[in-house]
Amino acid sequence: MYKPLLTADDIYKKEFKTGLRGYVIEDVDGYLDQVIKDYEGFEREIERLTRELAEAKSSSSSIGFKRDERRAEPEVTAPPSNSSNYDMLRRISNLEKAVFGRPHQED
Repeated sequence: MYKPLLTADDIYKKEFKTGLRGYVIEDVDGYLDQVIKDYEGFEREIERLTRELAEAKSSSSSIGFKRDERRAEPEVTAPPSNSSNYDMLRRISNLEKAVFGRPHQED
């Protein structure tokens, strides 16, 4: 990974020497050359990471499809552990009544 030559703090705290007519041109040019190198390094790193991300997305597209299929399956949840046998029997009885109907009463 590219390590920048300057930090934000370095840029903020940079002081140029002044000459008779202002700043010394060589100091400013040297400093700006470092800033330019940093930006070029950042651009290269961004391009590399963009390519890496695109490759990862394209290679995982088939894996992502399988992952989506798995999500479509319903999850089976266990009944609450605090239910009693009576509650379970009552639920089963209600289900049987719903499926098979009420027993036929003979006259």
